[in-house]
Amino acid sequence: MPATATVGVRYMIDDVADAIAFYTTHLGFAVEQDATPAFATVTRDGVRLLLSGPTSSGRRPMPDGTRPVPGGWNRLHLQVADLATEVERLRAAGCRFHNDIITGPGGSQILLQDPSGQRGRAVPARPARPVRPPPLSWGSGPDTTHAAATASASSPGGR
Repeated sequence: MPATATVGVRYMIDDVADAIAFYTTHLGFAVEQDATPAFATVTRDGVRLLLSGPTSSGRRPMPDGTRPVPGGWNRLHLQVADLATEVERLRAAGCRFHNDIITGPGGSQILLQDPSGQRGRAVPARPARPVRPPPLSWGSGPDTTHAAATASASSPGGR
């Protein structure tokens, strides 16, 4: 499969207009397509979020009768420059969270809730990993023992 520069994620939502307002106003997405009230697409930094309302084709029942609905624990992962400041800004704007900021082996995070109950995870942006320099050459001759260069790089860990 050829690589693409954009990742598409479909969210089942209750109200397309509310979802568009939430993602564009609070999270910096831009509207790519608006077929309110059924469907919309918003984009940000290589992410294409497909917002499927109750009348969209993505919400049609499966052959066994199961209906796709909002919710679940899959989530969009957004990196922010300063997590605490971003949480303050979003709370002041009336956004809801499922928890407070938590810290674990992979860093800090918080779960943000959109108007349909979808979860988004906000985490601090990671600094670019340092580039390791090439190792020094091994020497030869009576005066040379050996030399190697090492660079420490923090492991990104799992989230």
